[in-house]
Amino acid sequence: MTLKVGDKAPAFTLMTDGGSKLTSASLKGKNIVLYFYPKDDTPGCTTEACGFRDEQPKFKKMDAVVLGVSRDSVASHDKFKKKYDLNFQLGADESGKVTDDYEVWVEKSMYGKKYMGIERATYLIDGKGVIRGIWRKVKVDGHVDEVLKAVKALD
Repeated sequence: MTLKVGDKAPAFTLMTDGGSKLTSASLKGKNIVLYFYPKDDTPGCTTEACGFRDEQPKFKKMDAVVLGVSRDSVASHDKFKKKYDLNFQLGADESGKVTDDYEVWVEKSMYGKKYMGIERATYLIDGKGVIRGIWRKVKVDGHVDEVLKAVKALD
């Protein structure tokens, strides 16, 4: 089954930086920018996270919660968040359930070698839990602005 705009977003429960637990149910009524990234503290992932960090006030003003998700540990997220002064939560999907549910655990290829990893992707979920935007195979440059425009269009 492929997720598409208009579908009900899969429910999730994630441990987050700082060791707290976050559920999709606890975010009901808020717009959620759920972005998936391959690995903490790598060049593209850092650029993307800093982009969301820098635009956080605008997302907040539109009642949108930004949540970054990778399969890194809570400890890794804590270091990443502190190093770059990230002002939003990072979800640790160590079991892979959420990345599977959102269909971002995919076969990748680098230098001819195939391996499984997280596809950089973003889901925009409205306050009713419906997917309102999907970006797959995200190119980091300009992505945060695209997502901001989409959140603004929800109102």
